Amino acid sequence: MDDMLSDALTNAAGTSGLVSMIVSLLCVVLSWWALQNLKLDLFIRYPKSPQGRLLHLLLAIVLGHFVAGFILDYLNWSGQIRYMF
Repeated sequence: MDDMLSDALTNAAGTSGLVSMIVSLLCVVLSWWALQNLKLDLFIRYPKSPQGRLLHLLLAIVLGHFVAGFILDYLNWSGQIRYMF
């Protein structure tokens, strides 16, 4: 009985981790795509330089992280609603 519970918890944790990784990567990709429309030349001297591209990537990662955090929190909260009633 304990083995079945342990296996179920392990599978749930693995699934949760995989979903979190996929959502995070998708949000970073979407952020990268959305930031393509941002005129970085207003803030950066050489936006096509390696430093400009690195800043673009870091902005996409930060924005994607926040968006993914919101989505994952929302999924978690919506799953907890069933315990209300």
